[in-house]
Amino acid sequence: MGTLRTAWKVASAGRGGGGLTIAGAGFTALLVAEARLARNRIGRAIHPVPDPAGTYGDGDASSLLRLGVIGDSSAAGYGVDVPEETLAYPLAQGLAERTGRRVDLRSYAVVGARSFDLATQVALALDDGVDVAVILVGANDVTHFVPRARAARYMKDAVAALRRHGVTVVVGTCPDLGTIKPILPPLREVIRTLCRRLAEVQRIAVEVAGGHAVALGSLLGPEFDADPVSMFGPDRFHPSAAGYRTVALVLVDEVVRVL
Repeated sequence: MGTLRTAWKVASAGRGGGGLTIAGAGFTALLVAEARLARNRIGRAIHPVPDPAGTYGDGDASSLLRLGVIGDSSAAGYGVDVPEETLAYPLAQGLAERTGRRVDLRSYAVVGARSFDLATQVALALDDGVDVAVILVGANDVTHFVPRARAARYMKDAVAALRRHGVTVVVGTCPDLGTIKPILPPLREVIRTLCRRLAEVQRIAVEVAGGHAVALGSLLGPEFDADPVSMFGPDRFHPSAAGYRTVALVLVDEVVRVL
């Protein structure tokens, strides 16, 4: 998000609706400055991600539930130090406790992934014979200005491929990046609007393909916005252990409901 081209795309995305107005070159220059400042404050994702893969719960092995986590850095659990702090850990643990079944967890998520990358991760999950897939993706589509229709098509294809093999699919739609404090207004409001628009088309794509969508932005955005110190990690962009756990518990509720 640190280039003139990027900021111009952000500004142009606001034309013609959503309550966003463009004030010309001055507005674009402001977005450029804010994008560079946010990029410098957040930094780059360079640290390894803890691997939470394993078996959870002490239920009957004959009722083993294979859980695959698919998506981007949030799905992978970037920014925390140990597997127990990732999103996947409380997701698998909560699912085992709530269902009384033993859960075999595999994570296919990749830091920096966009909706285009779902196909590769889905293929790996299908090879492993997952029963349930939880998908979180969208933030990088927003920051890289992937057209919403294209991102939605990738999502629909991914969910449809999983459903054809009988996999239960729960998708956490695009989070509200407007809660990230290093992103300042007015860039924050532009980004927030883009996130909401992507989340809505994701929801439609997921439901059309036979999956189940959870609106993370609207459900958890206010909580992350109100307590950024606790909910975000050191880079103030990726969730903290508490933030990941909060997201995981919402997703567990939906997976259990669907099952």
